[in-house]
Amino acid sequence: MASIDLGRLEQAAGEGAAHGRRALGFGLGLALPLLLAGGWEVLVQAGLANGRLVPPPSRIAATLWAMAVTGELWAHVGATVSRVASGFLLGGVAGIVIGGAAGYSRLFRQLVDPSLQGLRAIPSLAWVPLFILWLGIFEESKIALIAIGVLFPVYLGVSGAILSVDRKIVEVGRVFRVTGLEMVWRVLLPAILPSVILALRTGLGLGWMFVVAAEIMGASEGLGYLLVDGQQLGKPDQIVAAIIVFALLGKLADAILVALTARSLGWQDAHGGGR
Repeated sequence: MASIDLGRLEQAAGEGAAHGRRALGFGLGLALPLLLAGGWEVLVQAGLANGRLVPPPSRIAATLWAMAVTGELWAHVGATVSRVASGFLLGGVAGIVIGGAAGYSRLFRQLVDPSLQGLRAIPSLAWVPLFILWLGIFEESKIALIAIGVLFPVYLGVSGAILSVDRKIVEVGRVFRVTGLEMVWRVLLPAILPSVILALRTGLGLGWMFVVAAEIMGASEGLGYLLVDGQQLGKPDQIVAAIIVFALLGKLADAILVALTARSLGWQDAHGGGR
């Protein structure tokens, strides 16, 4: 009984220390942007800097509050989040499937990899006129563009992870007579999972970048539309506010993805895991 209680106490202490490290890391991450924002606010309020083109945080906060009160901000956020989520789902699934096939089959890799590498070098804006011609200016073209942005890093991450699996791991599995689907599930999947999750995080980040190009395609709502509208009407506070919302949403989406996949990586004993 005492040993069980001692084990629970040690587990609770470990969890408390982990929470403390995360809180400290979160605070340190906020320190630099808050310091820069506060310094710029002081310079503008003291008349030492012109806040017309780079508005101070107080003006940006007022703009965000005004749009939030009227509901305009939430409509734009909802439209952008919906597009990124749909594009990430389509591009992520396609990237995992194609990357898995390319990593497993040399013939398939020789067939598709050169074409995908060439397509990967095409700038995002170069796809815009083609998708408008094919799919129109509605949601389909925007989601397709985001999916293209997500597909390539996921494909590279998954195929590269499979190709880099240590041959000794597979040989150990064969020694223990692990074959077929059991080999994939018990040996290959744990070996590539960290790289796959990293590829998904990279694809998600590119999805947020591609949504700006997507929302330039005649969108009437979305954070990308706010950027264009602010540029056309000369509203730098609206532009910076939209950029800040983009940053917050991107960070939140990445944190959610990390939290959802953290349990699947709990077996790792990584060098930086406790730092």
